[in-house]
Amino acid sequence: MLIGATTQGYNCLNSQGWYLDHLTTSWEAMYVNDPLQGISDTKAQSFVLGGQGEMWGETVDTSDIESTVWPRLAAISEQLWSPRAVTSAKTATNSAFPRIKYFRCLLNRRGIRAAPVDNAGAREAPPGPGSCFEQ
Repeated sequence: MLIGATTQGYNCLNSQGWYLDHLTTSWEAMYVNDPLQGISDTKAQSFVLGGQGEMWGETVDTSDIESTVWPRLAAISEQLWSPRAVTSAKTATNSAFPRIKYFRCLLNRRGIRAAPVDNAGAREAPPGPGSCFEQ
């Protein structure tokens, strides 16, 4: 749909692959999701103005919305704000990991219950002991 719309000259925001209510989608998968994927024409690419993470309410309430959204929304943000050469590199998630982990700890210190970065899915417990005090 995005490819067709941009080919016809419509401005678009991409949210494909950035549904935060998909609890099994990792921050890494969201980070490497290129908003221009499949759009090879440079002119058509110019019609993609940005993107957005989508969060539907069927899987959250006030007790877990923050851990559902964060840190995956940070990964989406970095994908959208960074040069493609940075986010599309084969080692992009390896270089992003320390930044995303640091940001998660910053959120925790500010009272936002962001999920661990190295867990298997959103809202899951960390895979082992660890702490933001290590940084």
